[in-house]
Amino acid sequence: QVQLVESGGGLVQPGGSLRLSCAASGSIFSINVMGWYRQSPGKQRAMVATMTNGGTTKYADSVKGRFTISRDNAKNMVYLEMNSLKPEDTAVYYCNYQDLITTTTYWGQGTQVTVSS
Repeated sequence: QVQLVESGGGLVQPGGSLRLSCAASGSIFSINVMGWYRQSPGKQRAMVATMTNGGTTKYADSVKGRFTISRDNAKNMVYLEMNSLKPEDTAVYYCNYQDLITTTTYWGQGTQVTVSS
């Protein structure tokens, strides 16, 4: 079992910045991918950014150049630095962990990000 706890969401004006953090605990194995997904009302949950334990990253086209994912493997933490936020970035953001050997996936409880003036 893996537990994921997100923090850092909130209300921000368009053009502003936020940093999300996710702490993972439990049965963390070395070969994994962690990342961030988001879901807004009426839409499916979608990938925002992911990063393997080896450092390979993937971003949704809509956030490239504005968001940066990073990890601290020693602390089992993953972060999402969000800059130049837009109203369309408003969503619940979920931390995700996937064991690449077993393909087991875990989700955090989600943190709300609202971009509004």
